[in-house]
Amino acid sequence: MVYLGAVALVMAFSPSTYNRSNRLATSRYIYTSTWQVLPWFTLLAALVSLVLIRVVVVTSQSYGLSRYALEMVVRVLVLELIPLTAAMFVALRAGLAFNAGDALALAAASTPDRSRQAQNRLRQDLVPQVIANAFAVLSLAMVSSVIVLVLAYTSVYGLSPWGVGDYTRTVGRIFNPAVTIGFVLKTVFFGLSVAVIPSAAILEAHRYGRTSSSTVQPGAVRLLFVLLLIEAGSLAVKYI
Repeated sequence: MVYLGAVALVMAFSPSTYNRSNRLATSRYIYTSTWQVLPWFTLLAALVSLVLIRVVVVTSQSYGLSRYALEMVVRVLVLELIPLTAAMFVALRAGLAFNAGDALALAAASTPDRSRQAQNRLRQDLVPQVIANAFAVLSLAMVSSVIVLVLAYTSVYGLSPWGVGDYTRTVGRIFNPAVTIGFVLKTVFFGLSVAVIPSAAILEAHRYGRTSSSTVQPGAVRLLFVLLLIEAGSLAVKYI
């Protein structure tokens, strides 16, 4: 997985990769994985976040802890839940759109012609899919985070502009340089994991000649484990 991720990154930053066919494939994958789902994913994330924000605000007010409500919302929703939700959503959507049985059967084919065909298809689709899935996780997480920050302000201060000073100080205190860098790195690692691990599982099946009749995306359990490991490591670095 690490080797495949390194190769994909080198190819993604190489100008020679972006010929006409690869540019068209990358734009098509980005459109499918990001633009088609961005409006309704953002709307769904905003509705769920609004409910959670109201629960946190009302509960903190009932216990006399209203000054901590905004900080709790930003730390829990923006820093933790939204990036993880975006990564799992992209992984789930990619898995539902993936024909695992056909891909693994082609990858594990024993004839030289079909094996060469499988290698060519994986080579042509690998970099565009890596770029598109990583871009999808970053886009969904960043856009949803901005929407949640706006909803958090309106839930705590309403439509009044007089809370902007306190709000920006609170959010700025949370997003210190270390936390901001950690948030960006975690989101990037989420995107790379979603993009690389399923492709690495396909190549592994091809290398060892494994076949599978399952329609589940290859590497799904491994991907879930890596996402949870990244999230646990981020929490440990920040709070332990």
